[in-house]
Amino acid sequence: MNFRQYDKDGSCDINFSDEEIKIIQKHKKLHFDPISLKHFGNALVRMVITFNQNFSEDVKKIQTLPEDIVEGKEPK
Repeated sequence: MNFRQYDKDGSCDINFSDEEIKIIQKHKKLHFDPISLKHFGNALVRMVITFNQNFSEDVKKIQTLPEDIVEGKEPK
């Protein structure tokens, strides 16, 4: 998987390889061994830093609470 972030609005696509899609379809999840999880975490931290720099000031102020439900959307 790779992360494609858009500088203009701070949005991001997570793109999956054909093999990853097969795994998700079969198992309904992705499993990360410790090394893969470390790489995934590093990519997420890098993405969080970058997208926070690109968000508008209004979006930067949004807080997410544990009870908030965030649903995925169809890509543009």
